Amino acid sequence: MKLIFKQENLLAAINTVAKAVPVRTTMSILQCILIDASGSDIHLTGNNTDLGIETVADGEIVEHGRICLEAKLFSEIIRKLSGGEDIVITSDEKLVTVIQSGPSKFRIQGRDAEEYTYVPHIERDLYVAISEFRLKEIIRQTIFALSPNDSNPLMTGEYLTVHENQLMLCALDGHRIALRKVALRDSYKDISAILPGKSLQEISRILGDDAESEVLIFFDENHAMFEFNRTVVVTRLIDGEYFNVAQMLPHDYQTRVKVNRQMFLNEIDKATILIHESDKKPVVFKISDGEMQIRLNSTYGQMNTEIGIEKNGDDLTIGFNPTFFIDALRNIDDEEVTIYLLNSKSPCFLRDDADSYIYLILPVNFGPEDY
Repeated sequence: MKLIFKQENLLAAINTVAKAVPVRTTMSILQCILIDASGSDIHLTGNNTDLGIETVADGEIVEHGRICLEAKLFSEIIRKLSGGEDIVITSDEKLVTVIQSGPSKFRIQGRDAEEYTYVPHIERDLYVAISEFRLKEIIRQTIFALSPNDSNPLMTGEYLTVHENQLMLCALDGHRIALRKVALRDSYKDISAILPGKSLQEISRILGDDAESEVLIFFDENHAMFEFNRTVVVTRLIDGEYFNVAQMLPHDYQTRVKVNRQMFLNEIDKATILIHESDKKPVVFKISDGEMQIRLNSTYGQMNTEIGIEKNGDDLTIGFNPTFFIDALRNIDDEEVTIYLLNSKSPCFLRDDADSYIYLILPVNFGPEDY
């Protein structure tokens, strides 16, 4: 095998597939990147059996072939080459691989490509198309609500559904729900799948911001495949029946508050200065006509402020984990947000008029000492 690359092209491909290379595994071959130049293109692949990424690297094929190279070593070598000269990679029958650029030459031992576990093949019958920009956006706007531990695997994944021309993505962790809906250009067959949050995080990092470039997402019983920009990402789905989110979302409220999003976010963010991990104190909202008082009392000090609001309904005093509100407000793009509340013991929810997003947050108990 003999291949020629520009450094930036090869490094971009390595960085893409390296996201699927496991740090630790009992299958040492998976700590390699597969270089497959047996066809008309040069394909690089990383795979940890839960997530597989394959991308096309721009380069010239002088002699066809395939080889597996240890990912960390390969990446470091390519990154530290000068970049002014072409990179030439050759491998012989004994899998000895030479990487040369200008006066620099590295000789490393490769591994047989036949040992490598290929990315699963997915049929292309059931699919949906969405723009790169929109997919990246809705992942960002929901993924923060996933559970960080895997005691319940369903809470580590996002629930994706498609009905006609609407796609919904939902995440929850037992204390909050983040739900985002988007309209698609076309209508599709009904789809439901639970996508691992870790996989969506890596996909989001690869996606571009182009509103015109489409991502095709294909589904089978056990996997989803994302295809975009000469890259294919295959993730294993989480097995199980997802929570009935529709039943969890309240429809009744006694108090409705409209407030400037950025101002509200800034004031809650100030309160977190006085909160440390071991001191889980709530931020308390005292809602009355025309204003909301925001109070926090922790072992580090007190914070009191107020902001103007538009209120309909009953006065209310209620406490929340401030981080949950901050996460939701940072991922809403509207200038104003509307908050719906029932009482001090019931969850509140933030929702726009079009129902394109819903953020539900459970309140926390608090006493007079907390405000």
